[in-house]
Amino acid sequence: MRILAIDVGTGTQDIMIYDSEKELENAIKLVLPSPHLFISQKIREIENDLYLKGEIMGGGKIKNTLLEHMEKGYEVVMNSTCAKTIRDNIEQVKALGIKISDDEENYRGYTKINLGDINITKLSEFLLGYDLEFDFDKIAIAVQDHGYNENMGDRDFRFEKIREKVSEPISPLKFGFKDEVPEYFTRMQAVRRQVKSEGIEELPLVMDTKFASIAGMCYDEIAEKLNSFIVIDIGNGHTTAASIENGKIQGVFEHHTSSLTGESLERYIKRLASGEITHEEVYNDHGHGAHVLNPIEKIEKVIVSGPKRELIEKTNLDWHHAAPGGDVMMTGTVGLIKTIME
Repeated sequence: MRILAIDVGTGTQDIMIYDSEKELENAIKLVLPSPHLFISQKIREIENDLYLKGEIMGGGKIKNTLLEHMEKGYEVVMNSTCAKTIRDNIEQVKALGIKISDDEENYRGYTKINLGDINITKLSEFLLGYDLEFDFDKIAIAVQDHGYNENMGDRDFRFEKIREKVSEPISPLKFGFKDEVPEYFTRMQAVRRQVKSEGIEELPLVMDTKFASIAGMCYDEIAEKLNSFIVIDIGNGHTTAASIENGKIQGVFEHHTSSLTGESLERYIKRLASGEITHEEVYNDHGHGAHVLNPIEKIEKVIVSGPKRELIEKTNLDWHHAAPGGDVMMTGTVGLIKTIME
């Protein structure tokens, strides 16, 4: 089986081409800039009015780059779909001075830019340039999706959906969507539409980046020998931790990385393991929240991943940098591949 796995993060998009006839260590791997970074750079280089079209994607730097572009005196117009990259509420996008229009023909003199987390055509051209076969049995893609509910803030809604998923001890692999994706996960829906628009008929598996990483960390060679442990992804924006026992998530907390110190991180991890952590203490500390079903017997080790993972070194915990398949950058893609295979 050949699987194309793409994990779209804030800093990088990590890509793995897995072939079941080869060792995981021999998989083709790419680490490229996250799409919002090169789109933002492209906008900075343009001296003209802009018309943005395409799909909802991870906004990252795009919002601020567009505001800077308008400060130079240029007009920015977005179609009603990709405008949700900035905010799900279109009225809030308009309030920034961005115009909304689905009539591209009215903006012929404007520079056109396509938004989207995935560009299968560009990736295929790159791989074919190295005489690599672009033929896959399955495709899996991870993006971070807060979900959207017009009556609830995004951090509240995101954690409510995490809490609903972890209503009982659950394997991290269960966070993947193989069939229908709930409508409120607008970014995952956009990824599927984009892949379909590029001529791929089979629906890709989609998954949240944090839980793809958590799934992948569990297949690190050290983690596979453990029974009661913590996995934690310390990302550029968010830090997500799960307590694992008997192969299942027993509790989870999610925080903003910038709000954490070594001391607070160690405290939260220990309280997650003991089952004492509360949603209120994390939420009131500007995090997303916490949810615990059961304490775990002990912390045999903390398995850590993510671009800001060095924060764990400021704790007194027994930690290990996850490297499933021998690569610290591929926890998310390995999680995607394992989700498809299991």
